[in-house]
Amino acid sequence: MNNSTFTVTPALTHFAGRAGDHNNRAMAGSPAIAEELARRLGVDPVVISQPEQALATGWQVELDAARSALCAMGARYEQLFNQGAVPFTALSRCAVSLATLPVVARHRPDAVVVWLDAHADINTPDSTTSGYLGGLALAGPLGKWDSGFGQGLSASNTILVGARDIDPFEQQLIARGAVTLIPPGPDIAGRVSAAVAGRPVYLHLDCDVLEPGLVPTDYSVTGGLSLTELRQIAEAVAISEVVGLEIAEFEADTTPEGTQAAARRLLDALQPLLPIMSSA
Repeated sequence: MNNSTFTVTPALTHFAGRAGDHNNRAMAGSPAIAEELARRLGVDPVVISQPEQALATGWQVELDAARSALCAMGARYEQLFNQGAVPFTALSRCAVSLATLPVVARHRPDAVVVWLDAHADINTPDSTTSGYLGGLALAGPLGKWDSGFGQGLSASNTILVGARDIDPFEQQLIARGAVTLIPPGPDIAGRVSAAVAGRPVYLHLDCDVLEPGLVPTDYSVTGGLSLTELRQIAEAVAISEVVGLEIAEFEADTTPEGTQAAARRLLDALQPLLPIMSSA
């Protein structure tokens, strides 16, 4: 479908910095996603922040350390939406969504956020048992805690897809309607399409939503999506207006060639979401 029904001015952003990382591999891997997006979109990326040594510590220290970079990311998104551009974004970690999603919700309150992830990421500072900032990434925009970067994302506009490693606190929130959960299983693309119901879509991809081993990522949670299923979801979503795409948690492989090949595999699956002017 290639999102061809809608006129799209793509804008490519690469968040290259540290945001709750407990290793350096996503900062090393995200350039490959940015490069592959640049090739397919025909636009150069604007780079936000720069790699630093991972801190691998609790959420508050991580958030404070990332604050200036996240502010720059939020400002970049404000600029893009004010210009009417569509953001295509390579992230290091999911925690960067603390800065992106409130801007999306403010400018496109009609859009649903389709959050593909093995985890729910709706813990709060009070509920988290790991202290991992990424585990709070969706909860901040949903208004479950105050990250300092805003909120505004509504439960009715949030669809969690592929999650299968969900904490008890998060299960309680889901049972109370904090998000719509679409677990892995038969016809997942059809179930996503029914939940989206033709509304505009902003899609967030955490690579651990995939079956382990398909692309390099941090967490290995069995029972994930195949690349074919990801492609089918992309095709289903592309029928709607795609107002943005962000890709997180892609890590460097053991060789540069392996990293580049994995980035190509991933973007092949996501190709239906890219504008029709793509050269791929």
